[in-house]
Amino acid sequence: MARVRIIPVLLLKNSGLYKTVKFKNPVYVGDPINAVKIFNEKEADELILLDYNASLEKREPDFVKINEIAGEAFMPMAYGGGIKSFDTAKKVFDAGYEKVILNSILFDDIKLAEKIAAVYGSQAVVGCIDFKKNLLGKNRVYAHSGSKSTNSNPIEWAKNLEANGAGEIMINSIDADGTWNGYAYDIIKEVSANVSVPLIACGGAGSLDDLQKAVNNGASAVAAGSMFVFQKKGMGVLINFPTGKNLDKSV
Repeated sequence: MARVRIIPVLLLKNSGLYKTVKFKNPVYVGDPINAVKIFNEKEADELILLDYNASLEKREPDFVKINEIAGEAFMPMAYGGGIKSFDTAKKVFDAGYEKVILNSILFDDIKLAEKIAAVYGSQAVVGCIDFKKNLLGKNRVYAHSGSKSTNSNPIEWAKNLEANGAGEIMINSIDADGTWNGYAYDIIKEVSANVSVPLIACGGAGSLDDLQKAVNNGASAVAAGSMFVFQKKGMGVLINFPTGKNLDKSV
C-alpha cells in the first residue's frame, strides 16, 4: 500500500508551542521555529499549525508569527485559528500556507468554505470537526476549542462540510486528544464511508500501529501532536518524526 501522509500538529499559543490533553491543561513544549526546522530535517510530509486560542479570544491570527513560521518550512503547511473571513484566509495564503483549516466560523458562515474554494481550489480548504461524547454518550461536534456544543452529529456535519466546499475533512477526537490511547476508529470509519473527500484522522495517536489502524478504517492521512513532540507518554519534550524506513513498514 502506498504510504499515506503523516502530519505533525503544532498548537500555537502566545508565540509558543503547547500540547493539551482532551483540549485542557496546555503544557509548553518549545519554540515553533525550532520545531519546524527539526521537522524539515526529518522530512515530514506536511505540518498543521493551529492557534487554538484565536477563536476563543475572538481575534485574527498572529500574522507576524505565522509568517515567520511559514518562512522556515520546507514542506506544505496548513493553518487554522481565527479565520473569520475571505480576507483573513487570503492573508494566510499570502503568508505561504497551502491550506486553511476552518472550524468554529463554519457554524456561523458555512458558505465561507465555498467562497475560499472558488478562488484557491477545494483542496486548499480543510473542514475541521472537533467532537466528543456528551452526557448521554452520543458523539457531538464542539466549537471554540471544544468549549461549545453545537449538537451536530460528526457524520452529518462532515457531509455538510463537503457539500459546502471543503475539499478535505479533519476529524479530531477531544476525548482522545493527548491520551496516546489510539484514534476514535469508529468515527473515522463512519465519516470515511459518508464522504468522498480525503479524511485526516487526529486525536489520540501513540504508535505507528495506531496510524496504520486509522488508515485501515478509512483515513487518507493521519495527524498527531503528542507522539511527535514528546519522547514517550509521561516523558519530556523531544521533537521527532518516524524515519522513512519505519513509515514504509507501517503505513
